[in-house]
Amino acid sequence: QVQLVESGGGLVLPGRSLRLSCAASGFTLDYYSMGWFRQAPGKEREGVSCISSSDGSTYYADSVKGRFTISRDYAKNTVYLQMNGLKPEDTAAYYCAATSVAPLFCRDNWFENWGQGTQVTVSS
Repeated sequence: QVQLVESGGGLVLPGRSLRLSCAASGFTLDYYSMGWFRQAPGKEREGVSCISSSDGSTYYADSVKGRFTISRDYAKNTVYLQMNGLKPEDTAAYYCAATSVAPLFCRDNWFENWGQGTQVTVSS
């Protein structure tokens, strides 16, 4: 059974950093592409960053390019999202997702497995 558990969210000042973790179980990262999505109140869920299982290629939303980095640790079967230079507009619930479908598109309807989410609030 595929399970994804996110952690690392919280309240942070603008300009600071957070690292989100997504611990995966029931499958290995070798065969699944992974993504981070976020949803702010009143807004649609958007793809923040994704990483392909086949070649490790990554995708970033324009709003986070240069600030966020997605990575994976095969030994820990965990995916991370390092978020630097956080802005109030980054405030949202962040979700980890996994898909075995190829090729990879960083869209929520491409992913069939989801975590429960972790809240990130950027505020002074």
